[in-house]
Amino acid sequence: MSSSHDNNTTERFGFADDGVIPNHPSFELLVHRAAFAPEPGEPAVSAEQLFGANGWGGFWRDGIYPFHHYHSTCHEALGVARGWAEVRFGGESGGRTLRLEAGDVAVLPAGTGHCRVAASEDFEVVGAYPPDQPFDLIRDAADHDAAVERIKAVPTPATDPVFGPDGGLRAAWKTLTRPAA
Repeated sequence: MSSSHDNNTTERFGFADDGVIPNHPSFELLVHRAAFAPEPGEPAVSAEQLFGANGWGGFWRDGIYPFHHYHSTCHEALGVARGWAEVRFGGESGGRTLRLEAGDVAVLPAGTGHCRVAASEDFEVVGAYPPDQPFDLIRDAADHDAAVERIKAVPTPATDPVFGPDGGLRAAWKTLTRPAA
């Protein structure tokens, strides 16, 4: 299952290492707007089906932590099943706050900082990961240097959680040319 979503509604954001949140040295955060249509009743199932059909798993349903954190051992997809949230990506300094709404999917490369700033009362997000990429959760600056090395070792997924083997991260992360910070 791939999405009928168009690559033209994908936004890209790159963030530099701020000494606390490493972010990814090469890959950008991707935000696929209106990537899926949440079904009434059980909207999280729509995201899980899309992600699962495109080879991503390890699903969970919840909110986003209200503190800055990142994952050094995996890339992550966050699909908004219901409601909305303002999420700070990239860390406190040099990051950017984005509003995510039901149907949006954020694809975070390993190391990308994220923190919920505000959310609707009904906000629910579905998280997913590529195969063989167990997640960790890091928020302590003391872990930064070791995390940077782990982030560099995380392989590019074989599929995008929205577009499958074509488009999305497969195109964006392959052709990325980021200016030096």
